[in-house]
Amino acid sequence: MNDQQWPQKTRVYNEFVMESGRWDDFQPRQDDIIIATPAKCGTTWTQMICALLIFQKTEFDKPLTECSPWVDVLTTSSAQVLTQLEQQPHRRFIKTHTPLDGLNYNPQTKYLCVGRDPRDAFLSLKNHVENMRPEALETLQKHASKEWQPPQPPLQDPCQWFRRWMASSFSEAPGHEFHTDVLYQVNSFWQYRDLPNIFMLHYSDLKADLDGEMRRIAKFLQIDVAAGLWPELVAAATFANMKSKADKLAPQVGDGIWKDPNQFFNKGESGQWRDILGEEELALYRQVMDDKIEPELASWLESGRLG
Repeated sequence: MNDQQWPQKTRVYNEFVMESGRWDDFQPRQDDIIIATPAKCGTTWTQMICALLIFQKTEFDKPLTECSPWVDVLTTSSAQVLTQLEQQPHRRFIKTHTPLDGLNYNPQTKYLCVGRDPRDAFLSLKNHVENMRPEALETLQKHASKEWQPPQPPLQDPCQWFRRWMASSFSEAPGHEFHTDVLYQVNSFWQYRDLPNIFMLHYSDLKADLDGEMRRIAKFLQIDVAAGLWPELVAAATFANMKSKADKLAPQVGDGIWKDPNQFFNKGESGQWRDILGEEELALYRQVMDDKIEPELASWLESGRLG
C-alpha cells in the first residue's frame, strides 16, 4: 500500500482541552499502541485493558494515566508528556482524542478506535462536564500554545444541551470540540478500518462480552496470555472494579480536574437516553446520523459488532 492510500494528516486541532500539534515531536516505536476515541466512549476502559494485557497483572506501580499518557491534553506541558513517554521501558499504550486526520499515521503502530452510541456518550459527557472543577480551565489555558475559545457553558435542560451538541457534529466553527464529536472522530478511523493495524472496538461489545473482546484485543496486539491468568485480568477490567479504584484509574487524577474522581465512573450503562430524550431530540439525532455518516457506521455506533 502506498502513502496515498494510507491516512494523511490534513488538519490541526486546537481546543480548550487539547492540541493535536503536541504529537509533532512524538517519536514512535515500532510496537506502540494508540487508543483513539471520542470522549466518554470507553477510553479509560480500553487503557485499563491494554495495561492488564501488557503488564499481565492487576495492580500497577503508577496511576493508569501515568502508565498511558494523554499526549494532546493541556493539563501538563508537551515536553513533560513526551519525556515521560521516552522514559517508559514497557510497550507504550497512548491515549488521544485527536481524529485520525490530525495524527501522523504510522503503519507499524496499532490503533484502537473505540465507538459508542452517541446518545449514551452524550449523557456520560454531561456527567463528565458537571464533575469538572471550574479552576480546571485555568490549568488548561496555562499550557496552551495558542489562545483558545472557552467551551460553551453547559445547559440546565439536558434535551436542549443534546440538541446543541448533536447539531454541532462535523462543525467547522472556531473552537468546535472535536474531542467530543463522536461521529467525526469515529468516522475518521472508520474510513480506514480495513487497514491491518486499525481495530474498531465498541463500548456495548465490551459490556456484552468482556472476556471475548479482551481476547480479540490481545490477538490484535499480538499479546499472549496464559490461560489461567485470563479470569483474573477480565475481573480487573469490570466496571465495578474500576469504579472502586477511581483514585488510581481516573484520567489526570493528580491534576485537580475532578470534583470527585469516583464520579468519573458514573454508571457505565447503555440506553439511559430512552428516559431523557424526547421526540424532537431523536428526530434531530436521526437526521444528523443520516446526513453525516454512512448507514453501516450508524448501525455500528448504535449496536456494535455483536448487536
